[in-house]
Amino acid sequence: MPKSVAGIAFNGGRLFIARRGDGGAMGGRWEFPGGKVEQGENDAGALIREFQEELGIPVRVGEHLGSASFEHKGSLRLLNAYEVFFPGTEFTLAVHSEWKWASLDEIETLDFAGSDRALLPGLRSRLRGR
Repeated sequence: MPKSVAGIAFNGGRLFIARRGDGGAMGGRWEFPGGKVEQGENDAGALIREFQEELGIPVRVGEHLGSASFEHKGSLRLLNAYEVFFPGTEFTLAVHSEWKWASLDEIETLDFAGSDRALLPGLRSRLRGR
């Protein structure tokens, strides 16, 4: 099954999210940054590459936070979420139009990617322990 990854950074009780620029199937929707795991790449390598390409920043990949499956263009995919750490918030937005720190309650009110939304129940229980 093809895999994708999502990087989740925490700041107190808030999570880092970014809004895709207009256009494409994900245009204007909020998400946890990440993307497809390419052939020959592991999950951590994919997150490091995706954050560099999408936000222009280096990340350190932490623990696995959860998984969800979703359908994309008729194909079932696995989404693995990992905690990520990055220095500062000076981003170069390549595919996103904006970013912010948001609570899970706020995220649930946003036009959030369905695949990423499936991660929210597990993240809510993790946040209780922080």
